Amino acid sequence: MNSRIGRFAVAALATATATLGVTVANPSPAAAAMTICYNTSQAPSYASIANQAASIWNDATTNLTLTANCGTNLRIYQITGGGSYAQRTSLGNGRVYIDTQQAAQYSPLRIMTHEIGHILGLPDNYNGNCAILMSGGSAGTSCTNPYPSTTEANRVSSLFAGTLSATERSSGTGSQVFRDSWPALLTVG
Repeated sequence: MNSRIGRFAVAALATATATLGVTVANPSPAAAAMTICYNTSQAPSYASIANQAASIWNDATTNLTLTANCGTNLRIYQITGGGSYAQRTSLGNGRVYIDTQQAAQYSPLRIMTHEIGHILGLPDNYNGNCAILMSGGSAGTSCTNPYPSTTEANRVSSLFAGTLSATERSSGTGSQVFRDSWPALLTVG
């Protein structure tokens, strides 16, 4: 009877993850990794930057892999005006909007990696420290660091490992819109 329950649980988990568009890259319980499929069809001029940002997150974290154009967990859009922002629907799922005007002023790779960080469960941290990715535009236009700090990377790894308490997880997994990470464009006049 226990083997039937075990098979049922595995089948239910597989169905649930497939329904959510999430795949388990390594089914071994000790080292399961979640694949987040991102789609750049609505931001073709930022596709290579999205690929670089995905590579940065893949290298910095464990328990997840960002993969291009294998599904739609994460959709990336190119917009003009209104500011870059992220809209997380759940952990690992949502939309990133890259404002072409801001990307002309701030590092596009830093913007992309930062906004993907929201989808991966990180909040903004407006402390002005360029070494902190989630400080966003508060670090100024000269800051081009696209790499998460060790603390930021470890937080994402812990969220995707499921090792945080319910209270710790709740601050980084729900639906949320992250705006105003990047100060308004400077105007000359």
